[in-house]
Amino acid sequence: MTLTSQQKRAIVAAYLGWTLDAFDFFLLTFLIKDIAAEFGATIPEVAYALFLTLAFRFVGAFIFGRIGDAIGRKPALMIDILSFSIIGAAAAFSPNLSIFLILRALFGVAMGGEWGLGSSLVMESIPPKARGPVSGLLQAGYPSGFLLASVVYGLFYHRVIGGHLIDWRVMFLFSVLPAFVVVFIRAGVEESPAYEASKHIEKPGLVKSITDNWRLVVYSVVMMMLFNFFSHGTQDLYPTFLIKQHHFDPPTVSLINIVGNLGAIIGGIVFGALSERIGRVNAITIAAAIALPALPLWAFSATPLLLALGAFIMQISVQGAWGVVPAHLNELSPGAVRATLPAFVYQAGNFLASYNGPFQAKLAEAHGGNFGYALALVAGIVAVALIIVIRFSPEKRGEVLQAH
Repeated sequence: MTLTSQQKRAIVAAYLGWTLDAFDFFLLTFLIKDIAAEFGATIPEVAYALFLTLAFRFVGAFIFGRIGDAIGRKPALMIDILSFSIIGAAAAFSPNLSIFLILRALFGVAMGGEWGLGSSLVMESIPPKARGPVSGLLQAGYPSGFLLASVVYGLFYHRVIGGHLIDWRVMFLFSVLPAFVVVFIRAGVEESPAYEASKHIEKPGLVKSITDNWRLVVYSVVMMMLFNFFSHGTQDLYPTFLIKQHHFDPPTVSLINIVGNLGAIIGGIVFGALSERIGRVNAITIAAAIALPALPLWAFSATPLLLALGAFIMQISVQGAWGVVPAHLNELSPGAVRATLPAFVYQAGNFLASYNGPFQAKLAEAHGGNFGYALALVAGIVAVALIIVIRFSPEKRGEVLQAH
């Protein structure tokens, strides 16, 4: 399948935006223990930063989605990436835990806008038959960001460079990296053709679109709640599990997460492409089912090698299911609010799952610091629930996407 140079540039821009957005989010997951030590806080207290980031993504999806539907996907995406770059780096200067939590909430607002803007820009710009493979590639940006955070953590954390110790504050300064993507978008990416064709057409508002499609919206929010429990329940506290429960050093923690995220990237790309042949619902079902036999290896192994193997298989499952989501949600969404509604649904589900981090941390502490138990319990229940719920999903694979 041949894509134009413009279509390829749009894909690269959306992929890089989501990768670097996730990079900043996952940096925090490696640093929770040390942030808690500096501020004299507990791990569950610092884990509220995960909750606030995820909860406020819902706000950002609405704000930036409306901007994207009003002035275009491209300028809104540029504004959004600049916002989360600046706010992410600002966390390095937090004088106390309260300010740190506020900044992570604001980062969540900016983070919430990127997915909807990037996915709508791409899905409206490519041929229908390319959506499955491109969907998997776009969603692979998320584990790519996790992988990049793992590499940076392993290479730099607690190393002395130029006479300066690289501590958690310096790590957050890497958050300025996404700002460079804006230069690429400004110079090389064009606006969505569907948006350009619809600029002078009167469109229904978000509220009307939701009320006209309320059954689909409610179902999609529940579906995305399970998807977010599935990803964040297997990713956000996994570094803490390796650090706190297994007492691995930074290079070992980094390598295990790198292996897991390689599995995630493979899963997203493979199942995204597979969904073009067997359907979105079937691809998600098969991917989610892989998590169940992976649970013992992933959560209860004792050696780095076996844990890495378990992480590899688990993330093939998690991001394999997620790899279908950008195409599936954009196909289900009314065109007039495609920059807003998929992101709204995604982040509303994310909001409902946002307490997962503190919940898993408290559950682990209640069971003697057994993070493996907390991780496995959430992952197993959610995998089964997602398999059941996804079987009720409508499917519009291959339909032409209009912006009106």
